[in-house]
Amino acid sequence: MFVSFVKLARPSQWLKNGVVLAALIFSGEAIHTVATEIAVIAVFIFCLLSSSVYILNDLIDCDKDRRHPLKKDRPIASGRVSKSAAMVYCAGLLVIALGGAWFINSSFFVVSLLFFGLNLSYSFWLKNIVIVDAMSIAVGFVIRAYAGAFAIGVPASKWLLINTLFLALFLAFGKRRHELVFLEGDAASHRTILSKYSPYLLDQLIGVVTASVAVVYMLYTFSPEVSSKLGTENLFVTIPFVVYGIFRYLYLIHKEERGGSPTEVLISDRPILINVILWLATVVAVLYIA
Repeated sequence: MFVSFVKLARPSQWLKNGVVLAALIFSGEAIHTVATEIAVIAVFIFCLLSSSVYILNDLIDCDKDRRHPLKKDRPIASGRVSKSAAMVYCAGLLVIALGGAWFINSSFFVVSLLFFGLNLSYSFWLKNIVIVDAMSIAVGFVIRAYAGAFAIGVPASKWLLINTLFLALFLAFGKRRHELVFLEGDAASHRTILSKYSPYLLDQLIGVVTASVAVVYMLYTFSPEVSSKLGTENLFVTIPFVVYGIFRYLYLIHKEERGGSPTEVLISDRPILINVILWLATVVAVLYIA
């Protein structure tokens, strides 16, 4: 039973909340112990918030999940966790998360509440509106980035937010394409919105967003404003890692039919994992060592 409750929280998806740390790293505040501790607590709070959202989604979609080749083994869909127990679990995580958010500061609490509200809207409404469904997911990542900034009391960089938005859109459209191809003619019965998409449309959307991610990140690294704020003009050396990561993910989507879960790809695909580690190490070296 314990294992089922752990799986219900989907800890493997907590990697997404690493975005909360972006403001800490790119503001130069990571050298301060207090700011780092607060940021780590903020990540944990968003992990609990995310888990409450996942449980809510599983409660809503349990009937569809039972017909899905992979999701049928989820704790609620398989019957290992009852709906009533899942509801109590969801409420408990939400109360703890929001209580912790209030403890950090009121601005972080409001953003945390906004994050949950967005996901609530997504679960009941936004996920059924074409394009808006993917944009809602992307905005969720932007809110995470804002939350990280509010938690440690630094301004939220517009460049950081735009980069986060486009990267999240890239991953969201990639996930939709994988679902559509993997489930084939049965796709709409598992996720209604997939009937509104086609592989061709998603390829066009992914193409636009791919270019946007690369160009916006390059402009960010070359921006005089950013260079002045960070005290370095060398952030451009991280561009190759971003470009390779995008191309590698596109390869996995089109040639290996992977991409249904970006976090699983990050964990399981060694080239992408190594690339992310090297990118992060280079960012830290440029901002804090060079």
